[in-house]
Amino acid sequence: MLLSPRRAEPAARPRLRVTAARVRHGFRTWRGERPFWAGLFTLTAGLPILYWPYAHLDLGGIPLALSTTSGAGALIIGVLLITLGITLWYHAHLRVFSGIATLLLTLISFPVANLGGLFLGLIAGLIGGSLACSWSPVATEPPTAPADCASTAVPAGESQRGT
Repeated sequence: MLLSPRRAEPAARPRLRVTAARVRHGFRTWRGERPFWAGLFTLTAGLPILYWPYAHLDLGGIPLALSTTSGAGALIIGVLLITLGITLWYHAHLRVFSGIATLLLTLISFPVANLGGLFLGLIAGLIGGSLACSWSPVATEPPTAPADCASTAVPAGESQRGT
């Protein structure tokens, strides 16, 4: 029949599952090596801060516009928060700078950008900045003794004083 969808061959399904598992594992590894959730909260904090000053809502025939003089400030703060969120994902070594900048921009957005995006951007930004400042990379190797230190072990039957 021409109208029925073609089913995948039985051999193609295991390959698809293996590929999907490999992609999930790769994403999980990538996510574990960087402050992923801090970047996600920071990026999502910029969206409501950008949206509300430029939104024109209609409540039962009454136009509601929140575009005030805060439009330029909200634009700058929102774009910077989105940039900092992406920076946290791709440059994890800048996590402390990005976290502190996120916290400061989020606090500045409260009076400048319509209560920090009607508290949505404010709360997400505070969570993202806090997570960025507190994240630390996973240690890959256990700490080892320096190679230049000589062993202080004493052979059996001898004393340390040499007597």
